[in-house]
Amino acid sequence: MAKAIKRQAMGRGLGSILKQPETDVQSVKDTHADKIVGNIIELDIEAIEINPFQPRTNFNEETLKELSVSIKELGVIQPITVRKIGFNKFQLISGERRLRASKMAGLQTIPAYVRIADDNESLVMALVENIQRHDLDPIEIALSYQRLIDEIQLTQEQMSERVGKKRSTITNYLRLLKLDPIIQTGIRDGFISMGHGRAIISIENKEAQLDIYHKIIMENLSVRETENLVREYQEGANKTENKPATKAKVLYTISDNQKKVFTDFFGAKVEVKIAANGKGKINIPFHSAEDLERILKLLEK
Repeated sequence: MAKAIKRQAMGRGLGSILKQPETDVQSVKDTHADKIVGNIIELDIEAIEINPFQPRTNFNEETLKELSVSIKELGVIQPITVRKIGFNKFQLISGERRLRASKMAGLQTIPAYVRIADDNESLVMALVENIQRHDLDPIEIALSYQRLIDEIQLTQEQMSERVGKKRSTITNYLRLLKLDPIIQTGIRDGFISMGHGRAIISIENKEAQLDIYHKIIMENLSVRETENLVREYQEGANKTENKPATKAKVLYTISDNQKKVFTDFFGAKVEVKIAANGKGKINIPFHSAEDLERILKLLEK
């Protein structure tokens, strides 16, 4: 504990260097750069802005409160990482949960590693450090990989080298982005796992994907059971393709105006299917326990 206190005190001293224009560090070639870059510095929380390249977009309020209580009692055990973007101005590279929880705890300063990097390198740093240190959901990881492809023009091979992941692993994450958005949301919210998503993605038909997704949730299917279900669907689809052409059974759908009535009422994209015999089903998607409660209250009215 004594060592930790000494280190934090030293950090505050180093932090003062950055608040003096004559000793400010702008590049790794500056006089005091070796004392700042890569070291733990106590920085003013208000001098740190959120990284626009942050892969994580979902923050659980309850776990943030728990972390905030821990920080009040023990302090910030693992420093955040920032890059210097101006005089006494910094941008977060990794550690947004710790930064948010520290603000909730009422801290004025936070220990941080200081780096100097351009925007492209900052994006790579944010991705690598967050994947290694935090439990990002699979869709957030996939979106981060896609940003590296779109914005930095990295190939999957180059990405594999930068983030230390097998190319096949990166490919598996990126394939999740081909799933219907409703299913992607289900993965993000924890209704199904990445394993479920990987099983579903082998089906190209989006309606069939959604049917299987709803079945997984309603029957609490395991990944292995989902894989069997997908296999049965594909085998059935292949048999249908090989049969002589017959007159397809017509499925009637309601009008767009009628669909809008459902959508406006439930505040969600409601799916309605009606068969030729007049029977049908209505699917009302929800994205959280609170959202389900909202829908139930609407039905009670």
